[in-house]
Amino acid sequence: MTLSTTRDDQAAAAADDYDDVLRQLSEASVHKHFDPYVDIDWDSPEFAVVPDDDRWILNPEDDPLGAHPWYQAQSREKQIEIGMWRQANVAKVGLQFENILIRGMMQYVFYLPNGSAEYRYCTHECIEEGHHTLMFQEMVNRIGADAPGMGPVLRTLSAFIPLAATPLPELFFVGVLAGEEPIDHLQKSFLRGDSPMHPIMKSVMAIHVAEEARHISFAHRFLRRRVPMMSRAGRFALSIATPITMRILCDAIVIPPKSFWRRFDIPKSVRKELFWDSPQSQQALRNYFGDVRMLANDAGLMNRVSKRVWKACKMDGDASRYRSEPHRRAA
Repeated sequence: MTLSTTRDDQAAAAADDYDDVLRQLSEASVHKHFDPYVDIDWDSPEFAVVPDDDRWILNPEDDPLGAHPWYQAQSREKQIEIGMWRQANVAKVGLQFENILIRGMMQYVFYLPNGSAEYRYCTHECIEEGHHTLMFQEMVNRIGADAPGMGPVLRTLSAFIPLAATPLPELFFVGVLAGEEPIDHLQKSFLRGDSPMHPIMKSVMAIHVAEEARHISFAHRFLRRRVPMMSRAGRFALSIATPITMRILCDAIVIPPKSFWRRFDIPKSVRKELFWDSPQSQQALRNYFGDVRMLANDAGLMNRVSKRVWKACKMDGDASRYRSEPHRRAA
């Protein structure tokens, strides 16, 4: 048996394993899925959004703004108003991002061959993400804050980003993780915490986290399979693009738009400390991407140059030992 034959056999076995995992993910989407208008009782009295509800006050352990002395010095009424607007905007950003994801994935599967396990799984994921956009928009509507979501630059680029899924699928799925990982990290922190949450927030986050686990798992497996098949030059370029993409999209998702700071007359110094000048906020930024650093190590996207880019983007640090590892070691 020649070396090339051995490699061909290994590649075939890896492809079979990849397809088998996608079939399992697809079956999970069939047997364990949610419908926001069936699984959330929006019209229940306990789901009503009413003024003067302390559950909208940002908790210091869950939100960096909630921990800032400026926010804590505001009146109770203003803290509630800021908290409602912020949660509405996070939901709006989430649905806008998932709209981009759906369009990109549909662009990607358009060219897949008959019998492709990727076609079935990606289509299942798009259906689930469509439900998420409905769920997030309903949450925004119920809160009643006219939150814009993404800033104007990214909203403009959203018309073109999905087109990258065909010529640059690896980069597109890096972008997918850049949007999914920070939101998933934040929502898991909320759900793991002990702070009281409005039932709308708790229900929306629980559904989103449950289904995003499959979506993130697929993106990780897709990149682990595809990146080693790239040319050396392509892999190097992607290794540089990965931390830059992560930082750009993380800022777009996590940092509120300018209208937020103007509406509530929040000093620029507060914004700088929150994103990302203080040691606490810098550590939070690093924590968002522990799983991605693990993926970059495993897929061959971490090298001497890319490590410097990760550091320049203030997102360097330890890689996770396993997916969704809680950040307890630093404590």
